[in-house]
Amino acid sequence: MSHNIYIYILVMAGVTYLIRLLPLTFIRKEIKNTYIRSFLYYVPYVTLSVMTFPAILTATQSIWSALIGFIAAIVVAYRGASLVKVSAAACLAVFLMELIPGI
Repeated sequence: MSHNIYIYILVMAGVTYLIRLLPLTFIRKEIKNTYIRSFLYYVPYVTLSVMTFPAILTATQSIWSALIGFIAAIVVAYRGASLVKVSAAACLAVFLMELIPGI
């Protein structure tokens, strides 16, 4: 069974182009509906979260250390710390959890 890579590339390019072209051609006026505007505002954040969360859980040797690091990052971020402090706290929590044998 032979696969032509150029067909795959052409289909991916077409889909990517259509996703960007269709809103420009069909939506000409400013969107005034507050529900749709708020939905479109949060789409990038949700997309980033959906791509990042599985990587968080599989980045360590144990899912438990990954969850502890994730919870530590959420707690430190909720308290208003900077991104460097949040990532340092998550790394420290994962490091300490990985030191515990059997986890």
